[in-house]
Amino acid sequence: MFIRNLWYVIAWSHEVGADALFTRTVLSEPILLMRKQDGSLSALQDRCCHRLLPLSRGAREGDAVRCGYHGLKFDCGGQCVEVPGMERVPSYLKIKSYPVVEKNRWIFVWMGDPERADEALLPDNFANDDPQWCNKPGYMHYEVPYLLICDNLLDFSHLSYVHANTLGGSPEIARSRQKIDRLLIPDGRQVGLKVSRRVSDVPPSPYWKSFRVGLRDEMYERWFDYDFVLPGTLLMDSGGRPIAAPDDEARTVRLLSCQTLTPETETSTHYFFQQSCQSADFERAPETVDHMYATLVRAFHEDQDTITAQYRALQATPGMKMHAVPPFDGALGHFRGLVEQWVAAESSASFSQGQ
Repeated sequence: MFIRNLWYVIAWSHEVGADALFTRTVLSEPILLMRKQDGSLSALQDRCCHRLLPLSRGAREGDAVRCGYHGLKFDCGGQCVEVPGMERVPSYLKIKSYPVVEKNRWIFVWMGDPERADEALLPDNFANDDPQWCNKPGYMHYEVPYLLICDNLLDFSHLSYVHANTLGGSPEIARSRQKIDRLLIPDGRQVGLKVSRRVSDVPPSPYWKSFRVGLRDEMYERWFDYDFVLPGTLLMDSGGRPIAAPDDEARTVRLLSCQTLTPETETSTHYFFQQSCQSADFERAPETVDHMYATLVRAFHEDQDTITAQYRALQATPGMKMHAVPPFDGALGHFRGLVEQWVAAESSASFSQGQ
């Protein structure tokens, strides 16, 4: 169940070099990315229309790519412009091209109708590329459906148990309640959820203490505020203030996160992530970013192990239903309902156009 008319992250900017042929599958479609000579991007179906060999096995020729099987040459719009031994290239020799946008170090492809590509639907991932924030970009690959990972990101009560020794550190997170609101863009469309959670009178997390020298063993109020945007992007502001001195910046922790899920297939997912500290923290301790990244990867492997075990259990017991537990499942229930609404709207529009 995929929404087609949305932007999906296919790569970090650094993954696509000036002369590279980069390939990654999105919504079961193999896509070839390459940078044109002016630095802009082209996204093409990674298949030659002759014998379907991946074009990523071919070679760059300026702003074109030549198939490594029989030498058909395609321009950056997907049109075949040369066939060895033929004077005139048939117009039907072409491949699909995709709208592509690069924004704050993420490369997005539009997987639906190119005429409907709408940059108003791009998430505000400013923290990826803001000089006031420092981070290290990450990527993981999951062999599970993307909505199971969305469920995980929409219910932070799991931090108390899955991440007890890393990001969590307190059972009070699971006991707290989250506030859920609709996330709307200016034209009134709902594109996601706004989720917030306050956890009061808890110690600083093991994660914070691992990179912030001088944090005391005192009680904190923690916050988790984030937008969760279709198709599956988390943009989070989180941290904590000491209850005894809430205005003490030296003892306050604040982090920004950008995480996004892109379905590779029905049963596999690309996961792009970063967590940013403030530049001042980095300047005080340049190793902070590397340490944060290493801890985050460790925690995300805890998620991956848990969700993979869950998916295997679902596969092994297909007749067994998951029962909703309201304190935990409010946000993920709303989000799955929103996905269903968008999919149904696309299906209805396609049916109407086909009449």
